[in-house]
Amino acid sequence: MSRFLTRLTMQAADDHDDGHWALTAPLVYQSDVAGQTFIVPKGFATDLASVPRLPIVFLLTGDSSAEAAVVHDMLYTDKPVPRRVADAVLREASAVTGVPAWRRWLMWAGVRAFGWSHWK
Repeated sequence: MSRFLTRLTMQAADDHDDGHWALTAPLVYQSDVAGQTFIVPKGFATDLASVPRLPIVFLLTGDSSAEAAVVHDMLYTDKPVPRRVADAVLREASAVTGVPAWRRWLMWAGVRAFGWSHWK
């Protein structure tokens, strides 16, 4: 069963309020979709969900699941799985944290449509 094995703990990555965070302990996620367990290491830097700050877009999809966003950021950074699997893990991990299905679909559709620029 997919699940987070640890809790997300993080702090501001620096003294500036630029929306970047650093993990203060590893985040461990067990994924059925990928068939493996991912460990996001302590110190990993993330901006959480890279959602455009356009009011309606952010309202619908932003600030949904920090845990899922951190795992997805690590998958896009380290590329241990293909991009389509990384995006499926985002949707799966969002479900684990209770994000409604319609919002998970919007988040997934967004990363499928526009995530290629961050993947490369």
